[in-house]
Amino acid sequence: MDRTFQTGSRALSRRSFLVTAGGLGVAVAFGSLPDLAHGAAIARAAEGAFRPNAWVTVAADGSVTIVSPAVEMGQGIMTTLPLLIAEEMDADWDRVRIVQAPSDAETYGNPGFYGIQLTGGSASTRGYHGLLRLAGAQTRMVLLAAAAGMLDVPVSELATEPNRVVHPASGRALDYGEIAVNGTLPDPLPQAGEADLKPSDSWRYVGKRTVRRVDVPSKVDGTAIFGIDVQLPDMLYGAVLRAPVQGERPDAIDDAEARGVPGVTHIVPLPYGVGIIGETVEATRRAKELLKVAWSTGSRVRDYTSRRLLDEYRAIGRDPARQGVPAHAAGDAQAAISGAATVIDVDYMSDHVAHAAMEPMNATALVTGDTVEIWAPTQGPTGTQGFAADVVGTTPEKVKVNTTLLGGGFGRKAERDFITDAVSLAKAAEGRPVKVVWSREDDIRHDKFRPLEAQNVRVGLDADGRIVGWSHRIVADSVFARTRPELFERKGGHDDVVTEGADFNYKVPAHRIEYLRQDSGLDIGFWFAVGVGYTRFAIEGVIDEIAAARGVDPVALRLELLEDQPRARKVIETVARMAEWDRKREGRGIGLAYSDAFDSHCAQVAEVSLDRETGRIRVHRVWCAIDPGVAIQPLHIEAMMIVGITNGTGHALFERINVVEGEVEESNFDTYRVIRMSEAPEIEVAVVPTPGSPVGGIGQAGLPPTGPAIANAVARLTGGVRLRHYPFLPERVLAALGG
Repeated sequence: MDRTFQTGSRALSRRSFLVTAGGLGVAVAFGSLPDLAHGAAIARAAEGAFRPNAWVTVAADGSVTIVSPAVEMGQGIMTTLPLLIAEEMDADWDRVRIVQAPSDAETYGNPGFYGIQLTGGSASTRGYHGLLRLAGAQTRMVLLAAAAGMLDVPVSELATEPNRVVHPASGRALDYGEIAVNGTLPDPLPQAGEADLKPSDSWRYVGKRTVRRVDVPSKVDGTAIFGIDVQLPDMLYGAVLRAPVQGERPDAIDDAEARGVPGVTHIVPLPYGVGIIGETVEATRRAKELLKVAWSTGSRVRDYTSRRLLDEYRAIGRDPARQGVPAHAAGDAQAAISGAATVIDVDYMSDHVAHAAMEPMNATALVTGDTVEIWAPTQGPTGTQGFAADVVGTTPEKVKVNTTLLGGGFGRKAERDFITDAVSLAKAAEGRPVKVVWSREDDIRHDKFRPLEAQNVRVGLDADGRIVGWSHRIVADSVFARTRPELFERKGGHDDVVTEGADFNYKVPAHRIEYLRQDSGLDIGFWFAVGVGYTRFAIEGVIDEIAAARGVDPVALRLELLEDQPRARKVIETVARMAEWDRKREGRGIGLAYSDAFDSHCAQVAEVSLDRETGRIRVHRVWCAIDPGVAIQPLHIEAMMIVGITNGTGHALFERINVVEGEVEESNFDTYRVIRMSEAPEIEVAVVPTPGSPVGGIGQAGLPPTGPAIANAVARLTGGVRLRHYPFLPERVLAALGG
């Protein structure tokens, strides 16, 4: 179907179209876009440097301002999305300025991500891709039409070059700035459809390795502003002492010593803790240490001990009497497995992991009457409006959100708790902004961890070792039951974030996936790749176990199971060549894993060694082949694969959160172990796009194959010793070697 980018019923005068917040220029406004998004409109002018228009503004000097609807948290999205508009409108990238979109889900919501203005789920490029290309094409058509009037020639005789319209027959040309000042808005406005989009062989920027990220220079020279960097006149500082167990509250507060700390201005009782406000960070931290609080003890989370629960979850997954919510069903998997010649029946498990972003949780807020202004590294600006409104008792329209750069997010910075902290304390100090920065200890202890989970995978093989049935049962608490309860209920109690990745593209005749939701009380949340990060661990481990049972090569088996999946075969064949799969390695082993998560195909080979005395695994190299469909920015894709592989290596080897009777044992990087620079593997990435395919997600695509590739490498190195529990701690490795 040819989707058309149409103007809506909103009346646009010629002056409203041509005049911008800073002077004369073209401010492109769009109406409804069927099947892609809600309508866009000319955005409200804002004070200071934050002055976005709906999508595009062309100024009198020819500079082009493009709004980025997604937030920048190191993934390069503030370059990728505006680049799509710049490409289609033929803007000169050297004359483009990028600004962050304001909080406005109606205008800037992601049509591919529930229509909300939230950056996450590797959904930004996938969701906005069609919309922004059409927005750019519409802009180009408007400029062409206006130029035709100025030059008194038919539009059909005109073409665009970077930042100008040219008339080849006469040699005349108009800069976009000239058109912005002197052009006349065509009536009716041109309509942009898919037929008006540039063909790939005409792209100037998309797919090229010459485009550099717009956020990097400021990060190099130190001028970049993250949430933690915000400084405002007359600003106060805040800290919060939280209950050690989630869901408990302060029953009695002795704040006498804390109030005596010089510079402390407020001690604020909160439903979940005690807030401190002061003139300096040091004062708030000292006062926090001196608070004496008697906490309630009635939270159900006091019964939460992760090691015990994981054993329970494993038992539930293995109990056929415990039925879950079907997430996928094709054929009768149970019957096929019951009649199989051989059955592989294994459990894979993962502990909690923390986000541990480089920039800890923080926010700054100013409350004035029933209005709120926030400066925050938030993944969800419109959600932040709602969170703040709830605290103050106002409406979201009276909350202004200034979204800063994020020093990592991984889903954590879409939550409400850090916003609630800042707004609650700013409410107590009305009229003065309050900045709250969590300590690293608070950041880890009070995180929203990735779910604790156990998976039972049963696969039936016939006499020739071919798969006849596959059963995958996933036991875990729910993310959506807390964060999107309406969606959770609408899906009949299924959480497709928790089970994401379990539905693979391997060819099996009967396949069943079940979700057995637990409700153990602890708030769990989104984490880098969420479900895919552990479901692919189980799947790719089992694929290697099947290969061993059949006595066939793991690469050959995957190619066999993907015979009708050319993109999948391409990345597997590519990475096998890169790693020299058949080459013998002295003292090292290699393993393969594949993922098709987020509509991208990714295969990795890991090379490892193992100290059999200590149980320590060293990952020396990882090769990666990634097919994103359309490779908008190949250099950035390579960078994101390196991020995912590095994170995936650390997560597979080290990262674990233990909860004992409701309290988190880990507190900082001395107890919550993350990968160190000296432990990072050498990484080689090949980007192998498939022209004409849909654009895939990239942000999280690099992590899922890393852990299983490491585990499969250990199995090949040791003659079949299987690691089925994240992370691969030395004691777990030694136990597997001894078993």
